[in-house]
Amino acid sequence: MRSTVVVKLRLKRRWNPGGQVPKESELCPADSPTALFGFELRRYRKARGWSQLRLSKEVSYSVGTISMIETARRAPTEEFARLCDETLEAEGALMRLWPMVSHASAPSWFRPWLDVEATAETIRTWEPLIVPGLLQTADYARAILSGEPGVTPEEVEEHLAARMERQSILRRPRPPLLWIVLDEGVLHRPIGSRAVMAAQLTRLLEASQAPRITIQVLPLDAYSTTGLLGGFAVTQAHGTPDTAYVEAASNAQVTDWTESVKTLALRYEGIRSEALSQRDSVNLIKETTRRWTS
Repeated sequence: MRSTVVVKLRLKRRWNPGGQVPKESELCPADSPTALFGFELRRYRKARGWSQLRLSKEVSYSVGTISMIETARRAPTEEFARLCDETLEAEGALMRLWPMVSHASAPSWFRPWLDVEATAETIRTWEPLIVPGLLQTADYARAILSGEPGVTPEEVEEHLAARMERQSILRRPRPPLLWIVLDEGVLHRPIGSRAVMAAQLTRLLEASQAPRITIQVLPLDAYSTTGLLGGFAVTQAHGTPDTAYVEAASNAQVTDWTESVKTLALRYEGIRSEALSQRDSVNLIKETTRRWTS
C-alpha cells in the first residue's frame, strides 16, 4: 500500500462570533498538484521561520490568499509561484511545480490537448463562437468562465490562471505558427461588456502584427456552412503525428487518428478559402472595435 504524508496545518486562533476555534485542516501532498504546491510552499516558508503574514508582506499577496494556496483551496497563479520561489529562495522548486498545477486547474478532458499544444510547431484553428483561448484577454476569458452554471469565483480564477498560462507558448523565442480563422459573429457577440469587447478586439489587432500569427475573418456574407458544427484545431510538430482537437458542449475530443485529422484539415482549408485576407480581416476588426468604443 502506498504511504502518504499528512501534514497538519495549524490555523491561527482568531475571534469569531460563535466563539469556536478554527479546526486544523489536513493536507496530503499526494492528493493533487495543487496540494503538493501548497505543501512545498508551507515547507519553504517554515524553513525560513516566516509566518504567513511575513510572506504576505514580502510578495504583496493577502494572508488569506496564502492560506488558501497552502491548504490547496486555491491554485496559485504563475506570478504568485514565481514571487514565492524568488522570495523564499526555493531555487526554482516552486516554479517547477507550476506546469503541473496549471494542468490540474484545467478540465480533465482538456489536459491532453495542453500537452499537444505545448509542443506544437504549427496550430491551425477555426472558431465560430468566441475568440480562441490563446488570444483571449483575462477579462474576456473571465466573463466566459463565469457563465458556467454553478461555478464559484475561486474556480473561475483557477481556470483563468490555467488559460492565461497556455498563452506562454506565444512568448517563446520561437513560438508556433498560429493560423486562426474567426467567424465574423465573434467580433459582434457581446462578452462581458463593451469595454471588455473593445480590449479583446484590440488584443486581436496587436496579435495580428506578430510575424508568426495570422488572423483571418470569415465574413457573414460568405454564407459558409462548413464550420457550423463547431470549432476545432489541428497541430503539426516534427516527428509526431498531426493531432486535432474538436470542441463539444461538455468535453472535447483529442485525436491523432489519420482519417479524422485529414478530414478536419480539409475542412479548415475549405473555411479559410472563403475568409477575408489578413489585411481585409484587420480592417474589419478595426472597424468593429470602433463600434464597441463609440
